[in-house]
Amino acid sequence: MGTGNHEQKFDQPGAMGRPKGPRHRQQELPLRILVPTQFVGAIIGKEGLTIKNITEQTQSKVNIHRKENAGATEKSITIHSSEEGCSQACRMILEIMEKEANDTKTVEEVPLKILADNSLVGRLIGKEGRNLKKIEQDTETKITISSIQDLTIYNQERTITVRGGVEECCNAEVEIMKKLREAHEHDVASLNQQSNMMPGLNMSPLGIFSSGLSGLPSASGLRGSDYSPLLGPPSVLGSMYGVPSSGAFSHQQTTAEQELVYLFVPTPAVGALIGKKGQHIRELAHYAGASIKIAEPDNPDDPERMVIITGPPGAQFKAQGRIYGKLKEENFFTANEDVKLEAHIKVPLTAAGRVIGKGGKMVNELKNLSSAEVIVPRDQTADENDEVSVKIIGHFYASQTAQRKIREIVQQVKQQERKQQQTVPTPAQPSE
Repeated sequence: MGTGNHEQKFDQPGAMGRPKGPRHRQQELPLRILVPTQFVGAIIGKEGLTIKNITEQTQSKVNIHRKENAGATEKSITIHSSEEGCSQACRMILEIMEKEANDTKTVEEVPLKILADNSLVGRLIGKEGRNLKKIEQDTETKITISSIQDLTIYNQERTITVRGGVEECCNAEVEIMKKLREAHEHDVASLNQQSNMMPGLNMSPLGIFSSGLSGLPSASGLRGSDYSPLLGPPSVLGSMYGVPSSGAFSHQQTTAEQELVYLFVPTPAVGALIGKKGQHIRELAHYAGASIKIAEPDNPDDPERMVIITGPPGAQFKAQGRIYGKLKEENFFTANEDVKLEAHIKVPLTAAGRVIGKGGKMVNELKNLSSAEVIVPRDQTADENDEVSVKIIGHFYASQTAQRKIREIVQQVKQQERKQQQTVPTPAQPSE
């Protein structure tokens, strides 16, 4: 029955060995539940007959992740099917556990535990908890959600625990998954709408978006999207959270050219982005291969704080993507609102004119290409490195597209300058 080292998969094959029923969409959101380890044997049944019966009746594919988290008291099950098939399979599993609990007298209660990516949970809860309260009232259940403090970079799923009878829990599952699917489908639509700005680039393996998207690590590896928070400078946060005295966590890659980006986030978000004892910033620095810190504010009332990110292009992409995602999942932007942030990058003064273009032509082209707002302030004074700032305002894809295009322009200018230096003849030495 086992198909690998990490999980067992059960599905009902059709004539050509494919699952029966409707063809599953590549980006569907499966139903994931947690079950007590002691009930896994009963769910599978002798020679796999019980789980086979579930897959046949519900036309579903069921992955039982038995070998994950050795010694854990609970195991996860992933169900791929239609909405009705997922609910039907869930009901059958709950009924099996209820019967097993009654027969063995080992537990008094078997709640339904649904796993959901943290990026979706805020929209399930709703403003002031209204969505969740309504589901509780309509289904006569008690619903709790695990703390956000329990999340790590390796597990970004929250546990939604539903208590009630089997019938009530099943009714709640339908309503909970309806909300989660709505949030997921919105994210997928937004991703598809924006992806044409960076053609040929597969975002999913970077773990930036929701766990239901294709290409993300499976439950046997990194689970879901893992947006990692940030930490501030030592003078403000160091003593509070015990962070290194540098005020920045580094895990830089040294083989690629280092880039510096200043990203501005809402000041109220800083606390939520910190992470317990600086854990998240360490994880993010390690994951992205970047150095990240939050600068001290010039004024305590500043509406934004500056995040300083140093690292090669891939590290910038990962780090910025996680920050955008974290602001979204923490509800600093509404469910239907794209996260738009301001980023500053430095360019040589000699390249600033090329970024602007004759009569502002290049800046306008950048705006049309990326959908980001690109501003090169004309009254700037170059810094000690003869560089000036370019402001980029937009959602993640837009900002990344604009950043990469501007970097290209700068590289072209540098190459032309090098060629000119090589072709300039050296002055002839005067003869004695």
